[in-house]
Amino acid sequence: MASERQITVGNVRIGGGAPVVVQSMTLTPTRDVEATTAQIAALASAGCEVVRCAVPKTEDAEALRRIVRFSPIPVIADIHFNASLALKAIDAGVAAVRINPGNIGGPEKVEQVVHASKRAGIPMRIGANSGSLPKHLSDVARRDQAEALVAAALEEVELLEKLDFRDFKISVKATHVPTMIRAYRMLSAKVPYPLHLGVTESGTPFAGSIKSAVGIGALLADGIGDTLRVSLTADPVREVEVAWEILKALGLRERGPVMISCPSCGRDNVGVEKLAVKVEERLRAYPQAFEVAVMGCAVNGPGEAGDADFGIAGGRDVGFVYAHGRVLKKVSSDILIDELFHEIDRWIEGGMHRRARHGRGEPHPARLSSLARPTISAAASAGSRCVVSSSSRCGSSGTRSRVDRTYAATLSASAIFSRATRSSAVTRRSCSSRSHVSTTGRKTEPLRAAICFTRS
Repeated sequence: MASERQITVGNVRIGGGAPVVVQSMTLTPTRDVEATTAQIAALASAGCEVVRCAVPKTEDAEALRRIVRFSPIPVIADIHFNASLALKAIDAGVAAVRINPGNIGGPEKVEQVVHASKRAGIPMRIGANSGSLPKHLSDVARRDQAEALVAAALEEVELLEKLDFRDFKISVKATHVPTMIRAYRMLSAKVPYPLHLGVTESGTPFAGSIKSAVGIGALLADGIGDTLRVSLTADPVREVEVAWEILKALGLRERGPVMISCPSCGRDNVGVEKLAVKVEERLRAYPQAFEVAVMGCAVNGPGEAGDADFGIAGGRDVGFVYAHGRVLKKVSSDILIDELFHEIDRWIEGGMHRRARHGRGEPHPARLSSLARPTISAAASAGSRCVVSSSSRCGSSGTRSRVDRTYAATLSASAIFSRATRSSAVTRRSCSSRSHVSTTGRKTEPLRAAICFTRS
C-alpha cells in the first residue's frame, strides 16, 4: 500500500502520493567541498533529486554548511554512531538526517537529535539493514531475516513516536532480493510512513542493476515505495541512470525518450545494433518523453511502426518514414535516421499533437493520486541554493497518469567554490534537463517512434 504520510526534504515531497523520488550518495570525502560539490552537480544533471553525504568525522560535518550552500538539490547527512555529528549537520542546514537510532548512543542521544530536527523543521530517515541488525533480534533473524528487519524498524518507529516525532521515512534494506521484497511488503502494511527502497550492497553495475530492478521494481509495481536509491559499486551517476530507467519502465515517471530495440537475429540485414546505438546517442539531446524502437526486420517492425507516432522501415537501399500509422515518404537508407528526426523535430515544434493509441495498462492505482506541482528556484547568490523539480497533472482516457520531470540545475562546482572563497556571487553555469514543459491540457502519454527494417 502507498504511504499515507508525506515528508518534505528541502522542497522535494516524499510520500503521500507524491512522485517517487530518485536519490543517490556521494563517494567523495565530504570534507573535500570542491570535489563533493562537483559530484553533486553531476548527480543533479543525471536526474538525482536528493543527495546523501557521509559524515564520519567532525571536519565532514563542518564542510556541510558550504556544501548545502552550493548544492542544486537537497542534502541529507548520513550519520552513524555519533549524535554530536548529527547535531552539527543539522546546525549546518542540511535538509534531513539519516540516523540509526540503535547505534547513535542510546535513547537520550536519539532524543537530542529528534529535538534538533524539530527545531530545524527537517525530517529524518530511520530503518534497519540486513548487515547491522540489533543483537537481541539475532534469533528472529536466523528464523526469518525479513521479520527481523521489520521488527527492528518498528522499534525505531515506536521510539520516535514516543518523542512525538513523525516526520520521517523508513528503510528495511537487504542484500537478498526476496528478503528485501518481503520485508518492505510486511512493513508497508504496518506503518503509514514513506518508505525508502533499495537493495543494499547490490554489486557492480551489471548484477547490481538487475537485482535493484527486480527488487525495487516489484515493490513499485505493487504501489509500495516513495523514494529509492540504486546502490551500485560504481560512479553514483550510474545509480541515478538505472533508477530512472526503473521508473520509466513502470510508467511512474518520465524523463526523456525511452529506447526500444530488438535483440536481432539472422533476419537482420541492416546492422540493427549499430543503428540502435546511433539513435540512442541522438536521443540524449531530447528532453521530451517519447519512445523510439529500432527494429531489424519485418517480423515485428511493421506492427511497431503502425502503433507508433513515428517510425521508419527500410532495407539496404531504401526506407519509409511513418507518422501516426501512415507512410510519409520513401527515402534512401543512408538518410533514414536523419529523416526520422527531422519529422520528430517538426512535430515537436508544431505542438506534439498525436492520434489515439492502443490502450496500455496504467501504473498501480496508488500512483495515480495526488501529484506534486512545479517548484522552481535558482541560485542567484553565494547564499542561496538552487533546487529545481517539476511534476504535472495530465489526463488520458478518463484516468490520470503521472508525468514528472526534474530540471537538474548543474553547477560548475569548481567555479562556484572559487567564487565563493572570494565572496563573489554564485552563478548557475548550466542547466542540463531531460524535461519537457507541457502546455495545459496536452496529453502527455509517451510518444512512440519506431525504426523498422525490412528486406528490400
